[in-house]
Amino acid sequence: MGQILQFRLRPQPVVGADALDLLSAVDFALRDLAEITQHIILDSAREQAEACRQMLQDAYDAACMAE
Repeated sequence: MGQILQFRLRPQPVVGADALDLLSAVDFALRDLAEITQHIILDSAREQAEACRQMLQDAYDAACMAE
């Protein structure tokens, strides 16, 4: 007789509470990046931080509009 193996089931995503937590995390990151960017001396690093901030801002705005 063969042995039956039970594969782990994929965890079900939690809707609602986690979305707020993620949006809060992005909001905090946006604030931190805005503050940190002012203190970056190297132009290329400042541009990279600003590009990252803009990407997060766009994603945050899109998520807020989708709600």
